[in-house]
Amino acid sequence: MQLLSKPIFMLATANPDQARDFYENTLQLPCLGDQFWALSFQLGDNILRIQKVEQVVAPPYTALGWEVDDIEKTIHELQERNVVFEQYEQIPQDELGIMTIPGQAKVAWFKDPDGHTLSLTES
Repeated sequence: MQLLSKPIFMLATANPDQARDFYENTLQLPCLGDQFWALSFQLGDNILRIQKVEQVVAPPYTALGWEVDDIEKTIHELQERNVVFEQYEQIPQDELGIMTIPGQAKVAWFKDPDGHTLSLTES
């Protein structure tokens, strides 16, 4: 058995009510707990812990992503839940915000309420 085999993914929020609504209702991740210090969600076989902090400085890169079977279908479903997909001037993207890497993958990005960049990838 690998020593460090089950990661816990970490993010932060300065708006725990908005974060809980977004991750639990918009992204439909089961909420495992809402403690004084953090929110916890089921993330596949792992846990996403969102630490409650005074201020969040979101990194300028993707913090968390999901591999999906059908990126266009997933984007449409999330758009129905008011998720807005990012359009970047320096990246060639289609009208849905999908960047296609020929022969490799399709990727699209969106943000959570604290400004963390999240992504979808179809390989």
